[in-house]
Amino acid sequence: MKQFGFRFRFLTAHQTVSLGVISEAQRFIVSYCNFSLLIYFPGPWGRCMGSDCGPGGSQSRAVWCAHVDGWTTLHTNCDQGQRPSNQRNCFRVCDWHKDLYDWKLGAWNECVPVSARTFGASRPFTCSGGEEGIQTREVGCMLKSDGSPAEDAICEYFEPKPRLEQACLIPCPQDCVVSEYSPWTSCSKTCGTGLRNRVRSVLVPPLFGGAVCPNLTEFQSCKPGPCTGPEGMYSLRVGPWNPCTLPQTRTTRQVKRRKGKGQGLRERAGLKDPETRELIQKKRTRNRLNRQESPFWDIQVGYQTRDVTCIHRNGSAVGRNLCTPRDMPLTVQSCVLPKDCQVTDWAEWGPCSKTCVDPESPRGNRTRSRQVLQFPVGEGAECPPLEESESCDPPGEGVPPCANYTWRTTEWSDCRVDSLLSQQDRRRSNLTGLCGGGLQTREVYCVQANAELLKYLNDLREKDKASRPVENKLCEGPIPNRSQLCQIPCPIDCEVSPWGAWGPCTFENCDDQAGKKGFKLRKRRITNEPTGGPGNCPHLVEAVPCDEPSCYDWQMVSLDQCIPDDEKPCGPGTQLAQVQCVNSNGEEVDRSLCSSSSAPEPVPCEVPCSRDCVLSDWTPWSTCSQTCSSKTIEGKQMRTRSILAYNAGEGGALCPNSSSLQEVRNCNENACTVYHWQTGPWGPCTEDPSASSLNTSMSVRGGSGGQGPCSMGMQTRKVICVRVNVGQVPPKKCPDGPRPTTVRPCQLPCKKDCIMTPFSDWTACPVTCDAAGNAVKRKQSRKRLIIQLPSNGGQDCPEVLEEERDCEVPKICPGFRWKTHKWRKCQLVPWFIRQNSAGAQETCGPGLQTRAVSCRQLDGTQADIGECLKFAKAMPTITQRCQLPCQDDCQLTNWSKFSSCTADCVGVRTRKRALIGRSKKKDKCKNTQMYPLSETQYCPCDKYNAQPVGNWSDCILPEGGRVESILGMKVQGDIKECGQGYRYQAMVCYDQDNRLVETLRCNSHGYIEEACIIPCPSDCKLSEWSNWSRCSKSCGSGVKVRSKWLREKPYNGGRPCPKLDHINQVQVYEVVPCRSDCNQYVWVAEPWSVWKVSNVDLKENCGEGVQTRKVRCMLNTIDGPSESVEDYLCDPEEMPLGARESRLPCPEDCVLNDWGPWSRCSLPCTRTNSRVRLAYTLRSPSVGRECPDTTDKEPCGLNLNCFNYFYNITDWSTCQLSPNAVCGSGIKTRMLDCVRSDGKSVDIKFCEELNLEKKWQMNISCVVECPVNCQLSEWSAWSECSQTCGLEGKMWRQRSVVQASQGDGRPCPSQMEQWKPCPVRPCYRWQYSPWSECRVESVVCGHGIRYRNLSCFVSDGSSDGDGSLVDEELCSSLELAVDGDKQIRLKEACTLPCPGECYLMEWSDWSSCVSICVRGAGVDFGSVQVRSRAVLAQEPENLQLCPDQAWESEPCTGGECYEYKWFSSVNSTRPFIWCQRSDGLNVTGGCPSMNPPVDNSSCDPPCLMPKSFCSEAGVCMCEEGFTEVLSPTGQLDQCAPIPILEIPTAGDKKGDVKTSRAINPTLPSTILPGRTGRTWYLQPYGPDGKLKMWVYGVAAGAFVLLIFIVSMIYLACKKPKRPQRQRQQNNRLKPLTLAYDGDTDM
Repeated sequence: MKQFGFRFRFLTAHQTVSLGVISEAQRFIVSYCNFSLLIYFPGPWGRCMGSDCGPGGSQSRAVWCAHVDGWTTLHTNCDQGQRPSNQRNCFRVCDWHKDLYDWKLGAWNECVPVSARTFGASRPFTCSGGEEGIQTREVGCMLKSDGSPAEDAICEYFEPKPRLEQACLIPCPQDCVVSEYSPWTSCSKTCGTGLRNRVRSVLVPPLFGGAVCPNLTEFQSCKPGPCTGPEGMYSLRVGPWNPCTLPQTRTTRQVKRRKGKGQGLRERAGLKDPETRELIQKKRTRNRLNRQESPFWDIQVGYQTRDVTCIHRNGSAVGRNLCTPRDMPLTVQSCVLPKDCQVTDWAEWGPCSKTCVDPESPRGNRTRSRQVLQFPVGEGAECPPLEESESCDPPGEGVPPCANYTWRTTEWSDCRVDSLLSQQDRRRSNLTGLCGGGLQTREVYCVQANAELLKYLNDLREKDKASRPVENKLCEGPIPNRSQLCQIPCPIDCEVSPWGAWGPCTFENCDDQAGKKGFKLRKRRITNEPTGGPGNCPHLVEAVPCDEPSCYDWQMVSLDQCIPDDEKPCGPGTQLAQVQCVNSNGEEVDRSLCSSSSAPEPVPCEVPCSRDCVLSDWTPWSTCSQTCSSKTIEGKQMRTRSILAYNAGEGGALCPNSSSLQEVRNCNENACTVYHWQTGPWGPCTEDPSASSLNTSMSVRGGSGGQGPCSMGMQTRKVICVRVNVGQVPPKKCPDGPRPTTVRPCQLPCKKDCIMTPFSDWTACPVTCDAAGNAVKRKQSRKRLIIQLPSNGGQDCPEVLEEERDCEVPKICPGFRWKTHKWRKCQLVPWFIRQNSAGAQETCGPGLQTRAVSCRQLDGTQADIGECLKFAKAMPTITQRCQLPCQDDCQLTNWSKFSSCTADCVGVRTRKRALIGRSKKKDKCKNTQMYPLSETQYCPCDKYNAQPVGNWSDCILPEGGRVESILGMKVQGDIKECGQGYRYQAMVCYDQDNRLVETLRCNSHGYIEEACIIPCPSDCKLSEWSNWSRCSKSCGSGVKVRSKWLREKPYNGGRPCPKLDHINQVQVYEVVPCRSDCNQYVWVAEPWSVWKVSNVDLKENCGEGVQTRKVRCMLNTIDGPSESVEDYLCDPEEMPLGARESRLPCPEDCVLNDWGPWSRCSLPCTRTNSRVRLAYTLRSPSVGRECPDTTDKEPCGLNLNCFNYFYNITDWSTCQLSPNAVCGSGIKTRMLDCVRSDGKSVDIKFCEELNLEKKWQMNISCVVECPVNCQLSEWSAWSECSQTCGLEGKMWRQRSVVQASQGDGRPCPSQMEQWKPCPVRPCYRWQYSPWSECRVESVVCGHGIRYRNLSCFVSDGSSDGDGSLVDEELCSSLELAVDGDKQIRLKEACTLPCPGECYLMEWSDWSSCVSICVRGAGVDFGSVQVRSRAVLAQEPENLQLCPDQAWESEPCTGGECYEYKWFSSVNSTRPFIWCQRSDGLNVTGGCPSMNPPVDNSSCDPPCLMPKSFCSEAGVCMCEEGFTEVLSPTGQLDQCAPIPILEIPTAGDKKGDVKTSRAINPTLPSTILPGRTGRTWYLQPYGPDGKLKMWVYGVAAGAFVLLIFIVSMIYLACKKPKRPQRQRQQNNRLKPLTLAYDGDTDM
């Protein structure tokens, strides 16, 4: 039976079910009633299966019957009725459900302390920072469409379930924190008993259950002195004005009047004649315009009243007759009935600002507005916002994507090397034929990347649909490069070999030899194929006319040995010539071709007999002295032979004379007339008329490619026959065979038309208005760009790239203003209401008048009132107080304007007014003290002085200096960067009162200008290249070098120098390999001289002798050695001998010729191999004599006469460029050298003969980095001023790096932005004056009004000072607002307390913003600021009637985080302990509560003084080292430090008495180990705080000692008598000795 490891437990009702991973414990069914221990155990549900997505799935699980011990059994053993199901329906989740379902997250609940979740736990006593808590929320899966709940398993399929709870922090209780008390006020009474008050304000309100605020006011009674007379017990108190109401009678009257209107009225009106009716109608119209008829205002003038009562000092009201009679204040006045602002309902939402799909900012905004139905009147509520906005999605389906913008570029300009060269040296910018690295540019512009995504760069036919350029600022992202390096391939020059030797005289065409002239030809070959083929090479064949041409001829190879005639042993004979048949090129051909010419005859010769003279063979003919012959020039050749042995007396043939040893013959007898074909340059590729049909098809096919050839064409060139040193001659003079072609096919390039963008949109036309309200005329422009320039005869670009036109100027300048209409008649309170008031008159007194306000455009036409609310300044007032003069009042005209001044600061100016009507006759009105009729003031004295302010700006170059190249392609970086500029310093202008004014007043344009210099960068300057040095080796591969020298170092950011030579730092080298021909210089030896025999036997003429010869180093040419050169140029090892010793054979001796050359040793070189040289017999010896060996043999020795050969590779050269290139692609070369095994370089043929492997690459491409100067953008436009006014405004402009410097280009300057000061403008602002005192007219106390003015102030924009008061006109252009607040309040209600009244003070200023936080812990619960009102009391009896103090708080931002600590004062006369905030402010509250005393006894009041403690007797005592100072009431006032008197003991080494102050005396009175003696502390104060008696004794003794010392000093300084001098000196010295006996600290 299978067992499972399950564990179960039975659960009570109070326990939670927890059975491992199974969440369905409730499905466990226990057969409890049968007391069976077998139960059903279900497994976990499997995956939801099914064919359809959604609720149609099913899932199953396994169910076991198991014993509680864990083993399973048959299902029949368990109760079948209790068996759980093993299958159920489920929701099958598919991937597309992800868009339909999502987790719904509920809001976090309140933070609950962790301690509160534990049953019975109490909150901790101390709290630091905050208490840990937990907050929970509800999370469930929902259907997105309607928010209905769904199974969590659906959402869990895509995303785990979000957390249900999180940790949180409950802030600690924040006690109320208040400031220090203010100083005491003066006594509330001048006599009798009054009160003094001092107040404090709330700094931090109580939060999170903290302690409430303490009293903000402290009272103290005061008695200035007894009152001499009776105290004023009563005062007149004015109450507040009641709400404005309409008089009832007026309403009734209006109703009656409306009822009475009808037929009778019309009948009465009809009585008037038409003219009268017209006059009445005009008057009514005029009155209606002046009345407020607008539907936006419903102004009703009513009245309001207030109470005036007589108040006793204790606050109770008494009869008015008890108050001192005085002028009664007004108790009734006109008023405007308050009307709240009324607005319409919101209109429909406007369209969404986003009408397209933009992934970066998908949502837009939409707004809705409402209109004003009724403007607020009087004290009515202000209007709510008239417009609101919300974010929105683009409406509808299939919303198009938003226009996005992208950079586009024109095509690259042609690659130009001169623009790169001109960066380095402007003198080099006009060179032609340049190649190598260059620069090409293009323009960059911004286009709308529309939905078609035009492929205009890829498809030529689409280019006419190029996108329209838009403003560059619409494009974001990196700007494409506007310049780049490019490469112009350098043409390879043709290189040819030297001329070969002249060939034999031959026919032009060997196939056609009849009657043709002959030519001798010489040729050269192309060693380096040029760009464009061999047609660009010089001529390769030269011809000389000659006679007797032949195509084939016999060539002698060698001569056989001389064979004497008639088979004799010696004597005359013949030599047969070995010949071969060769063609004109020297190549061997069939011998039959030479059959036409006779073969060479046998050459006569002679074999000397034993007694004959023996001569050597002839030397080869020398090089011909001339290459051609003329009348004055003749070519000669010479050959020589020498005597090897003399004849024997008379018997033998004699030796010839010396002239017969030399032969001369003519050579190169052809005339010096050399001809060759000369070719001109190939002409342009033109259409080949013969191939027109082919061209048509090619052009159609190639039209869309733009790259390949469009058709084939034809090129021609001129070919002429030229005679050297003469010029052109007829073509027949030149041989036809090598004549070059004059025509060749070529490829015609495709035509490219000009391609342009469409014109951009016209630039905007902003409407601006001048001071007179007229629109300023402006221009607008549009432009287009060239994308592709025309070439190869394509269509040209139009000339007009930019167009300009005048903007359309509107007739009316946009703008709105308020128009005020005439004030209406002054309306008084109805007479029946005020007729009971004292002194009231029916037709005069204070009233109220109203006026109409309308909205107008600037030209005066009517406009909607909403426009003025949006765009005009603050609305003018529509009501004002007025006064209808009474008969007794004095009426005066308004003041006239001041008379004009003749000059500033000279004389006075006046203004006048006059009495009106009956006032002229009243005496009181003629009192000029009360009613002055003229005013005089000094003429204004405007003196201005200018002075500079701030720093000098950067040095700024004048605008302009930009260079444009052809066709508008911008050459970036070609901007003037240096030279003379100007720097600026702002000027400030002050008036005589040191107030800032416009700089124009000082006749200044706002700046001081000063010339300055931006130093121009100077580049590194090198010399030109030196000439190439000679090749370092005369044979084989060497190097040749050229160099540049540093002439001038760079400065001011000029182009740096290239990497210099490490040794001397001043030279730049270029090294290339070179090869010297090993046979370029050869030794040439002349024939041996005649023998000089040392032991001359006149008879025999033989024996030992010496021969000499001349050896010269000569330049070797194709025709042989030509001229002598210095000997050092030839290889000294190869130099032939110039002299030799040998034996001159005697007659009848054997004579051999000179030794032939040594044979070559076979490789490898070993001593077993040998080499030989041969000689042959010229004269046979006589009988009895023998010839020496004709063979000479020697062994082969390595590096002696046998050598191995191998290749050696040179180093790479530096990168070689074309002579016309400055940078770009080049080539590095290296060479193979043939080296002998002894290390000597030899001719390359030695290695080639051995067929050695050549595995090296001889050339590789390389790049010389182009020196590209840093290229900067143009300076941007100057920015807006950083401040609109003041002294510190700056304007900035920037530039950016368009192309960073490369290689040795000029680096970028460091200054990428510049600033200059803005012109100084005064800062004007509206500012309130301080509130006036509370004014209650003509009475002592009650409800009144306080006022303040709105004034115009000027400042320099700095934070120092408040500025100076100036005329209001200067602020007229400003919006009427103070510190951004447009609600201007110039008066407000206030209360003037009556004598004896206890009242609330005005609100304190808002406290600084305080963060509710834990400093250093990073815990912040927001910021708050608070203000408070404290209570002020005047009468001790009225304290019970005082109102409650008040405070209010509001959240704020940017609060400072403070901490609070206890501080105590030690040095004050009174002990003092206080709480201080971390910014240094002394406060009450906020500090942690004081720790209780250590012992169990308690003192009352507690011992809070520093160094004090509570004794067991419950009395405050001082610590050891301090004495108690008591207050008059017997309480501990402070603990004062006491001096320590240390009495030395016998064992102490100190012999002096010191006084020191105890800082913290803690020495015990017991004797410590190792110490002798004991220390006492003498207490000078008794327990009652009075000095002890012994202190007085010590003081008296000290005083006597002081008198004694003074007298001793006096006696010592007194002038002594002469006889007693010595004794007095001794006496005088004694006190001094005593004084210094001991420590100097006394």
